[in-house]
Amino acid sequence: MNIRYVVTSLGVAFVVLMGSVGSVRAADEWFVMGEQTLKAADPSVEIKSSGGRWEKDVKQIKFSVEGGDVEITNAVLHWDNRPDDKIANVGALKAGGETAPKNAPGIKGRLTGVTLQYKIVSGAPTIKVWGYD
Repeated sequence: MNIRYVVTSLGVAFVVLMGSVGSVRAADEWFVMGEQTLKAADPSVEIKSSGGRWEKDVKQIKFSVEGGDVEITNAVLHWDNRPDDKIANVGALKAGGETAPKNAPGIKGRLTGVTLQYKIVSGAPTIKVWGYD
């Protein structure tokens, strides 16, 4: 009887452990942290990260553009738990394009917002900030 109890307990523990490992893997995906439609009259924009403390913890970030072409001259990543990170000459993004991912400082960083300096090349672009968790 004691052996059955031990085997049953191990089986339940195994199922619970496998369920938690599966949910951790599901969290490793790209998600939109913030987005903003760019205006030709403004030379820069500040995009705040949406969500609570845990949603802002990311391993990598990237930018994507929809609806028009834009040239991003400078980007400043505002981290809550690290110094700000400046990226010069991000480059031109075509509609539907995205930048290469940039690693967060340390294992994970909490991104509070992004400041971008840009020049609109064509259309009415909307820029999205993506986080990878």
